[in-house]
Amino acid sequence: MALRCLIVDDNDHFLEVARGLLEREGIAVVGVASTQADALRLAEECRPDVTLIDIGLGEECGFDLARRLARVGYTERSSVILISAYAERDFADMIAASPAVGFLSKPDISGKAIREILGIAGTESVSVGEISPDPGRVVSEDVRRSPS
Repeated sequence: MALRCLIVDDNDHFLEVARGLLEREGIAVVGVASTQADALRLAEECRPDVTLIDIGLGEECGFDLARRLARVGYTERSSVILISAYAERDFADMIAASPAVGFLSKPDISGKAIREILGIAGTESVSVGEISPDPGRVVSEDVRRSPS
């Protein structure tokens, strides 16, 4: 069974590119959203295994969305991975305080990277290389260093 993914980003071009990339890598993209309201609705309707949330959603905030999903119990049945075009170090404290299981820089998004983050978070069984100092968190640099 394919991993089911919801992508939340305010950039339509990125949504299209990420969807195509992930689907080619065997991940079923069950929905895309560009606002918190759409993301909350689709998370309930589509029941994805993982949701990729852009930290910056235009006037909205991806961290707020991750917290809202956690408050309604979503993160008990599905994982959240935060994404951004910016480096993880720019948001390290906020990422660590969030309910997300990991972070990926947008250029590093791939089916393999998502599966590795979920594996380290305990939602799938996979082999990975180095992990971040906090074993419950993974950042894109860790995924880049893992063996192929």
